Amino acid sequence: MQKIDPNLITQYLPPRPHECNKGDFGKVLIIGGDFGFSGATLLAGNAALHVGAGLVSIATRPEHARVLNVSSPELMCHGVTSANDIKELFSQATVVVIGPGLGKSNWAQELLSFVLAENNKPLLLDADALNLLSQMNPIRKSKWVLTPHPGEAARLLKTTSKEVQKDRLSALQKLHETFDGVIVLKGAGTLVISDDYSAEICEAGNPGMATAGMGDVLSGVIAGLIAQKIPFPDAVKLGVLIHAMAGDLAAINGERGMVASDLFPYLRQLVNPTKTR
Repeated sequence: MQKIDPNLITQYLPPRPHECNKGDFGKVLIIGGDFGFSGATLLAGNAALHVGAGLVSIATRPEHARVLNVSSPELMCHGVTSANDIKELFSQATVVVIGPGLGKSNWAQELLSFVLAENNKPLLLDADALNLLSQMNPIRKSKWVLTPHPGEAARLLKTTSKEVQKDRLSALQKLHETFDGVIVLKGAGTLVISDDYSAEICEAGNPGMATAGMGDVLSGVIAGLIAQKIPFPDAVKLGVLIHAMAGDLAAINGERGMVASDLFPYLRQLVNPTKTR
């Protein structure tokens, strides 16, 4: 199996032109953060900003929107009570992430149904968006990313996480056959597959990344790179690689006790390769 090529970093992340503006680097919309889970959207949003997205909006519960950007004023936070409230945000976005902290409430189901009905822009589904998807009839989309961990993959495939882990490559291929798009099977040796390339493996990463919020950061990283007009399938591979490499840099001081936000300064370092030579 081929490894994800680290040369993707310099290939797709050259120095920015002096005359650029934030509109050149896309708009990310992150939908999620049901009661008790607002931190997931905060992590995803900050990750997208730290890899260079031009603007990041969060659509979440109104109670959370009032306080989310106190610590991150760069995020545009919007309270939404129904799918109708995200129509304008959705239309303006370059790429949409749904799932971080989404939950499984009627609110979550309504928002996901709206997003799945649209087909005009890249989507990324993670966390409870995947769990809700597993309860539906299979849907195929060419322009979406699914990022399950083994448990979520098992629910999508109607099997067990033990079976997924027994043959991760087979599980990855079955997910792609069922849902199309780009599939990221997270875990030790994260795997990525799309129509554009056969399965590839990320050999970076470490056990310190086995902690809450790391998947939310990955979602934000991938979306932030897609927003910058990096070719869709390659942006996913690049995001997986940069996320794992940032985790390895963060683990220099020890794997135990790492938290997801420890990756942020290293994400910024890695997406500026000409500054770190």
